[in-house]
Amino acid sequence: MMIKKTSLLLISLILTACAGAPSNPQQADQCEEGLKQAYKELDYAKTKGLDGTVDYTKAASLLSAAKIQQQFNKFPNCINKVERARYYIKQSQK
Repeated sequence: MMIKKTSLLLISLILTACAGAPSNPQQADQCEEGLKQAYKELDYAKTKGLDGTVDYTKAASLLSAAKIQQQFNKFPNCINKVERARYYIKQSQK
């Protein structure tokens, strides 16, 4: 029983260390804010009936990938994908 508790404690400590603060908080904030704005724009495009367009689908895929990049603290990649997604969202509205 003691070994199980010790193992769980060790695993918890390792996971906590991995989930530390981002090395570049400014990029982390830019990624997060970009995702929020892009998802709002995507939702707006959907309300206008544009969710079946190729550009909308590209944007949705890029935002999903950006969210994954955010979770792995790959903020420059996240920011890049958000910018590309927002471009496709705008294209879907033309």
